[in-house]
Amino acid sequence: MTVATPTAASASYDVMHAIDEGKFTSLQKMMYVLAALALVLDGFDGQMIGFAIPAIMKEWGVSRSAFSVAVASGLVGMAIGSVLAGLIADRVGRKPVLIGSIFLFGASTFLIGHASGVNDITVIRFFAGLGIGAALPTATTLTAEFTPARFRTIAVTTAIVCYPLGGMLAGLFAGQILPVQGWRMFFFIGGAMPIAFAVVLIFLLSESPKYLARQSARWEELRALLARMAHEVAHVKEFTDGLVVSVRRGSIGEVFRDGRAWDSVWLWIAFFMTLLSIYSAFSWLPTMLTAEGLSPSLAGMGLTAYNFGGVIGAIVCALAITRFGSRKPMIIYSALSALTALGLNSVSVTSDTQTFLLGLGVHGLFTNALQCSLYALCAHLYPTLIRVTGTATALAFGRLGAILSAFAGAAMITAGGASAYLNLLGGSMIVTVLALTMIRNHIRPALRDQSAQAETA
Repeated sequence: MTVATPTAASASYDVMHAIDEGKFTSLQKMMYVLAALALVLDGFDGQMIGFAIPAIMKEWGVSRSAFSVAVASGLVGMAIGSVLAGLIADRVGRKPVLIGSIFLFGASTFLIGHASGVNDITVIRFFAGLGIGAALPTATTLTAEFTPARFRTIAVTTAIVCYPLGGMLAGLFAGQILPVQGWRMFFFIGGAMPIAFAVVLIFLLSESPKYLARQSARWEELRALLARMAHEVAHVKEFTDGLVVSVRRGSIGEVFRDGRAWDSVWLWIAFFMTLLSIYSAFSWLPTMLTAEGLSPSLAGMGLTAYNFGGVIGAIVCALAITRFGSRKPMIIYSALSALTALGLNSVSVTSDTQTFLLGLGVHGLFTNALQCSLYALCAHLYPTLIRVTGTATALAFGRLGAILSAFAGAAMITAGGASAYLNLLGGSMIVTVLALTMIRNHIRPALRDQSAQAETA
């Protein structure tokens, strides 16, 4: 298939090339901001349960193990939601899936405030997980498909960093709401915000132009959208996205075709081990710190520090990937994540609390940043028609690691306290180092790409 150049007189207009090489207009920036805000709310609602568990345990007089199933239920929902997002968004579009997923996790989170027992939370949390899991890959893909190639890595990574940013805000919010108004009001407010935002998105969010290019019935919508993005398309007769037609939209099998199988398998392993570590922190870090003798407020600060470090680290890692490519920065980050978690074994939680919390922030810097970078790597590995599917299936497999964390985190705290728990966080990242080393098609350094384009010219 011949790739058309994006000129107004072209019979066939390559939308992918036009966006990749075009300006980053105000409309595209607004789509990036909306996707980023969706991920802030995704992270906020996704991590609320971790902050609320100690308060609910105290009020209801239940054990950590009683909440393992409730935590796992939400993570199972996230895994299923991730897969469904890929299959549906590659078929019906990114916009309806993103709006629907935000409304679903908002409404479900609101309902948790009415729960009368752990079984209620278990059921409701599953539906919240469906929405949380679907929103992440869809918002990531929407960001990638509205962003020019030269800004894509930094855009995707800084959008994804909004997930731990949402978790950090949830921690600060929990510190104000939980002691005064209780965990029920915490969930009422946390659920109402995404519901309102979903309504806003109905009017402000645009469909992905790369998706619309494959929908001939919606080409007039695409024409109007591209015109708002400063592209001259009034006389264009046909739109394409530069992809060969043999790629089947939304097919999981395509993830393993055309030489993608090797990298896909190792990418899945990297996601699995990274999410095992991250969700062991999201779900159980405040509980572990409380078990070690810290007050609930200090225990909540531990997860807040973990998320805050990730916000900083992801931005630095994104800049490093843009400059040097993804292989070295991602391998270094995963190695340092393992070292910092294991190194915290030498710090006392109770007698040297500030140092321990600082260490959690440093560990979160590397681990959360690595997770954000994995989404940028997905956007690089998979073409438009299967980009959501490729991202969603990798994330869905990673969610199995998150599901394992629901039981492994509680088991490690019960069996060996902080030491066993930290070994779980660090050990999983050692395997991630191996997985990232084995991936062959990493993002190339920006300077190398520019040199290659110059030689071609």
